[in-house]
Amino acid sequence: MASSINIETLLASGERINLECKKAQSNVPVDVWKTYSAFANTYGGTILLGIVEHLKEKDLQKRFQIVGVEDSRKIVTDFWNTINSNKVNENILSDSDVEVINVDGKEVVCIRVPQADWSIKPIFLNNDIYKGTFRRNHEGDYHCKERQVKAMIRDSFEDGNDGILLEHYTMDDIDLDSLHRYRNLFRVWNTDHVWNEIDDKSFLRNLGGYIVNREEGKEGLSLAGLMMFGKGLPIRERFGNFRMDYLNFCNLIGEERYSDRLTYDGRWENNLYQFFSIVLPKMTFDLPRPFRMEGMQRVDDTPQHKAVREAFTNAIIHADLMMDAGILRIEKHDDKLCFRNPGLLRLPLEQIYEGGNSKARNPRIQNMLRMVGFGENIGSGFPQIIAAWKETKWGEPELKNKIELDEVELVLPLGKVANVVKDVVKDVVKDVIKELTERQQVILNLIKENPSLSANEMSQKTGMTSRTIQRDLAVLHEKGILYREGGRKDGRWVIVII
Repeated sequence: MASSINIETLLASGERINLECKKAQSNVPVDVWKTYSAFANTYGGTILLGIVEHLKEKDLQKRFQIVGVEDSRKIVTDFWNTINSNKVNENILSDSDVEVINVDGKEVVCIRVPQADWSIKPIFLNNDIYKGTFRRNHEGDYHCKERQVKAMIRDSFEDGNDGILLEHYTMDDIDLDSLHRYRNLFRVWNTDHVWNEIDDKSFLRNLGGYIVNREEGKEGLSLAGLMMFGKGLPIRERFGNFRMDYLNFCNLIGEERYSDRLTYDGRWENNLYQFFSIVLPKMTFDLPRPFRMEGMQRVDDTPQHKAVREAFTNAIIHADLMMDAGILRIEKHDDKLCFRNPGLLRLPLEQIYEGGNSKARNPRIQNMLRMVGFGENIGSGFPQIIAAWKETKWGEPELKNKIELDEVELVLPLGKVANVVKDVVKDVVKDVIKELTERQQVILNLIKENPSLSANEMSQKTGMTSRTIQRDLAVLHEKGILYREGGRKDGRWVIVII
């Protein structure tokens, strides 16, 4: 229960995103309902009736004056009568959320509004979902834009957002190179799975990437299927406002804006699976790998590498892929890793930190990644990230729900590891180069000069057989020195550590 001490403590910090004060001497103020909607649609908050705010007063100790209300019983009765009418679409309060508090003989009505559950948002007024929906930002309540309301409506779907059937998008719009890479990894993780023997269309249908609607006689790719494995052009035609972007801001020299970037440039099919496959090695390569043995084998995977994979996976499965101007943006800095996805958190922050809940916007994409070893689906992913980072003493991970940008950002600090890693990487590179054969070093030099060279072209330049070059390319890939970006015909080699 609140008390006069609680009231004074609340006022000491002034009005903010979760506190609103109103005079309200004899009636429920009309704008209380805007605040009710705004708090419910944001983080929740407390409304205090019987408080005068002197806006010109800069001293917070003097800014708020407790004047009390004249008839608290009438105000409380009127409030309950109105909230249970058609003024609002949902009453999310319980009896204990509204109470009268005596502060030095003056009565203050305290209304505690919880954050509404994702399944019933938006909370709106006057039977008008687009004009009557509000959100909270800093100290004010503001009308939600139509795109924000639509985002809340999408988030209320129990089945997620990625299962819609995209009419007229067929298997012809699938990048088979991306799908087959995924299927190869699927075979590794699911050796005896019956799906390994079926055709591509049946495989995709079993994954939820292709839909057959028998009632309407329609079939085609789902949003999940197109975004995960689609060709770049169909994706841009259907979701032209959505972008994937990777930026590396490490080791900048002079006026350099970034040292590495992956955005759509025609060299790769800009689907989610290729983006994930290309960027993940870039994010994890120079994380420390302490020497550890399991039996007779060295184990290079660490909790921190797993945490980065989990963070990246979360950014994808929680992204609102239908948001206007949405950007899935992954950044690497000298002192931190950043993962940004469009769309706000569906669950309150405290529930995410506690774990045990998983409400992905894209459950089919979540399942696709889970079946090849990426991501948890029982809500334990974020606590694992926190635990992994706690071991390092690099700093606390920070999860930000950025209301003003309609995006979520997860920051994994690297602390003092950044400078140490640079030196370690230099030593690792030297050691790796020493281990390479002269032939493999020649191949790397050719790739540095022209990343688009094929094995046959390398063979013509060196006199080595194509089979020998392909074998050495496989060794270099296995060592984590390079990887292939894009398809066989229009792709290129990317050297990771040189």
